Amino acid sequence: MMSIMNTKDPLTSSVAFFMVLMLFILSSGCKKGLPEDRESIGLDTRFTQTVYSPVLGRNTLFSDNLFIGASSQPLNFKIINMRTRDGSPAPELTKNTPVQVWSQPYLGTEKSIDEIEAKRKMENRPLFEIREHSGQFLMWSAATSTLLKTQPDSGYVFDVEMSNTGGRRYFRDLKLMPLKEHPFEPSVLDPITGLSRYIGVIPSSISNMRGARTNQRLFYDDITVLFNKVSGGSNSLKFRFVDSLFKPIDPNGFNLTKWDQLVHGFNMVKTNESVTYNVAYPIPLVAFQTPYTNVAGNRAHTLFKYERQGFGNIREEASLSLDFSIYEKGNWEIIIWFTGERPKFTND
Repeated sequence: MMSIMNTKDPLTSSVAFFMVLMLFILSSGCKKGLPEDRESIGLDTRFTQTVYSPVLGRNTLFSDNLFIGASSQPLNFKIINMRTRDGSPAPELTKNTPVQVWSQPYLGTEKSIDEIEAKRKMENRPLFEIREHSGQFLMWSAATSTLLKTQPDSGYVFDVEMSNTGGRRYFRDLKLMPLKEHPFEPSVLDPITGLSRYIGVIPSSISNMRGARTNQRLFYDDITVLFNKVSGGSNSLKFRFVDSLFKPIDPNGFNLTKWDQLVHGFNMVKTNESVTYNVAYPIPLVAFQTPYTNVAGNRAHTLFKYERQGFGNIREEASLSLDFSIYEKGNWEIIIWFTGERPKFTND
């Protein structure tokens, strides 16, 4: 192009200049004529779950509940028209309520209760809310059966507005049917009535344990685990072992147990009847794998182990484990009740 523009022929130079000018004008006109990209609301976008039944008293996140389909992102979501099944307003779910949120990530390496609490703060939010851009629903642990309707009541109905710059769409008559609190898991409570169905639960695992009287192997039905909340103002967790008559079993018999790493607790006090920790609730604090949880990160993992010399001078290692969660603050004790006979700690 430069060689044409620099020619000495005035006519040729004028023609070349005119051609360049026309190309510039045509190019600009084509760009201005192109339609602008516009976001869209896909007709195939849908909630894959339309009935939500969170257990109250704990944070419950409903994820993977939305098929985005052809809708352009980012999307915006909000809950509208929250109401009871008879159409009455439900202000208990729409007004802001103090809830505890994490302002910094919990890692499982914190060295004190104060360090944990420094990472949490109180904010005012609706007890049941939708995450603005993901469409995930969250029920906060501050929601209790004294505040909200629970099953067998038919609960609540609500709508969701989804929007982007391309428009908006409404999803009607989603249902919220909460369940009563289960302060701990595994639970002995009926999810509808909230009444106890049985006395206790079984351990998560048991291996190579023998009875002190018969020297026979102990099985799951020889052990019952009880969760008991006792009076007091502090937050603590105590482990106790008892025999069939509820007489204490010395925890020191579990001589391979790593008591200082058993739970994410502090100021351990171990006696010949119990082991107690100061803790922050809930346990576990978040659904995140740490040295104190199971692989999924949703339960605390405790392992009680001991060794003894068996018949023929053979070393025997025995263990019992319990995976659990506690959602309600207070002074809790976990009682491991050997309903048949005591475990055998002595050598043969």
